[in-house]
Amino acid sequence: MLVLERGLAVIECFDGQGALSVTDVARLTGLSRPAARRCLLTLTTLGYATFDGRLFRLAPRVLKLGFSYLSSTDLPQIIRPMLEQLSATLSESCSAAVLHESDVLYVARVETKRIISTNLRVGSRLPAYCNAMGRVLLASLPEREARSILERTDRVKRTQRTLTEIPDLMAELDRVRDQDYSVVHGELESGLLTIAVPIRDSRGNVVAAINVGEHVERTTPEHLVSEVLPRMRALQQEAASLLRG
Repeated sequence: MLVLERGLAVIECFDGQGALSVTDVARLTGLSRPAARRCLLTLTTLGYATFDGRLFRLAPRVLKLGFSYLSSTDLPQIIRPMLEQLSATLSESCSAAVLHESDVLYVARVETKRIISTNLRVGSRLPAYCNAMGRVLLASLPEREARSILERTDRVKRTQRTLTEIPDLMAELDRVRDQDYSVVHGELESGLLTIAVPIRDSRGNVVAAINVGEHVERTTPEHLVSEVLPRMRALQQEAASLLRG
């Protein structure tokens, strides 16, 4: 079990990193250099990583680990066609995500050609505390559980707008819970404005969230609520009729 735990920790430490040295992996995982090296060499032997003599990189085979999970659930297959239609209507990028520990894990995404610097794809993770989908998903949890997750989160002030204090974030979750949507203005990334709503199954359980992201030069929070939110509400209803509880 310890070997498996170490191997998964090594894989996870590559999140957002193109290539890492043994020293990098040891630092990111807390493993000793010999232990980190053994894990990396084992992953290389199994085809989950490559080694150029200096740096290690994850190999395409590692994608099978994530896609095996995604293919075992109906959620991405049901949500993606809806996101495609929503994206085509709005000419904006749309995503769906679930809560994983203190992050949101992207399970479906439809991109437009408009450029926003966050490089997102299926399998990407972002911190939930400063993310519209994350706040929707946190707001769906019991208050004590949501607070516990926030307390365990490294709440970095990513921009001048980012909320990082627990009382401020809990108040925001109360607002999100009451209105059943979240708008985040430039907290994850300057210039990025997003709106998110929860996705529920046929029994009313929140199983995911979807969002629409735009640049502040093209929209306002008021426009998102008045024009984009109604289209997202329609998708909410359609998804609930298809996702079995």
